This record gives sequence, structure tokens and C-alpha cells, in this order.
Amino acid sequence: MNGSFGRVLVVDDEEHLALGIAENLEAEGYAVQVAFDGGQALSKLAESEVDLVVLDVMMPVLDGLAVCKRLRDAGNQVPILFLTARSALDDRIRGLEAGGDDYLAKPFALEELLLRVAAIVRRKRWYDPESRPAEDVVEFDGNRVDFRTYIGHSRDGREEALTHKEAMILKFLVEREGEIASREEILERVWGYDVYPSTRTIDNFIVRLRKRFERDPEQPRHFHTVRGVGYRFTRTAEQ
Repeated sequence: MNGSFGRVLVVDDEEHLALGIAENLEAEGYAVQVAFDGGQALSKLAESEVDLVVLDVMMPVLDGLAVCKRLRDAGNQVPILFLTARSALDDRIRGLEAGGDDYLAKPFALEELLLRVAAIVRRKRWYDPESRPAEDVVEFDGNRVDFRTYIGHSRDGREEALTHKEAMILKFLVEREGEIASREEILERVWGYDVYPSTRTIDNFIVRLRKRFERDPEQPRHFHTVRGVGYRFTRTAEQ
């Protein structure tokens, strides 16, 4: 398989499940590697780049959250789709806050897994600097954000490490500078499939971006709310 659809690493200590996922992804056109524990996963990721890691959360010795943390601490921003038997909201939030990009509870439908994998790989190709003509750095009001490293610097010298979702939302707003981007458009671009989180999720991300980069988050001058519709970004401050 030439992996024209993308390169995926599947990590799960349930070998039959990992191999089954890999077989179905290969049938879709992905180049797939498999690891059966967190240590194997880190070794494979140190040897080769992939477009996505499908990562089980509950594994012995080194669980999925620990693997994700090690990758993020090392500056590796490869997209991660968490798989877990836990479906409680708190567990989903833990996974996303650890640096995961998506979360799928077991048991899951194969069609949904394939949908999410395709959406994440498509978003990665949109975001990656190698595949786009868009600017790699945005500067406004003394702030600077590098989309390649996910690192921002605020006007007062603070370094701000953005999550993948924060960076993607900011990039989309920058590409649409001066235009109104609806919550639904942001969800489509950043999540990219029909099973969306609540539109309230977008509001929470905008609040976080304002706290990082607005002089007064309560009186934003760059991340503008268009009531009942969505958001508009401007580099030049507006009251």
C-alpha cells in the first residue's frame, strides 16, 4: 500500500483490535504501522513521521495520556485520536487537554472511526506549512504566533504554547481576516466531520485566545464577537 491517503500509527494493547483497525485503514489507502504498548509507539514515532496516531488511552505501563504528554513535551505535534473504553465527559476533557485532537469511545462503529481519521488527516494537510501558501507567522498588536511551532509571544514577553485546536482556530480566523466566520464554519474546518462538539466549544476557545493575546479580554479589539453568528478577526485593533 503506498499510503497515498496518509500515514497512521495504531497503538492498542488489544492486539486483535489494533490489527483489525490497521487492516481496515490499509483497505482505505493508508500506510499503517502498529504498536502494542506506549513504549513501542514512542520508538516508532522517533524513527518515522506519521500523519496521525490512533492511540488507546488505557494501556499498562505507559498509557495513552502519558504517551501524548511525552510527545507534546518534546514538541511533537502529530495529531492524536484517542480510543478508550471510558466515555465520561471528564475523561474526554482530560484527553483533549493532554493535547489530543479527537476522542472516540469504545465500542465504536468502523464507519465513524474512518470518518474521523480522514477528517484529521485532511486537516493536517491543510494546516501543514509544506502544503499551503498561507503565512507561517501572524503578528498583531505586539503579539506574534508561529503556526509551525505552535508558540506565541505576547506583547509583554510571555511565551504562549498553543494547543493544536487553538492554533487551527487562529489560523482559520487569520485566513478569513476581516470576514465573519460562523461557528459552524469553524467547526467544519477545525473538526471536519458531521459529529461535532457543541458550538459552545468554539466560544470557549475564543475566550482562551483572548486571554492570551488581548490587552483587555473583556473588551476585545482583535477577536470580535458577531452576536448570533460567529467571530471576526482583525490585526488592527478595533473598539
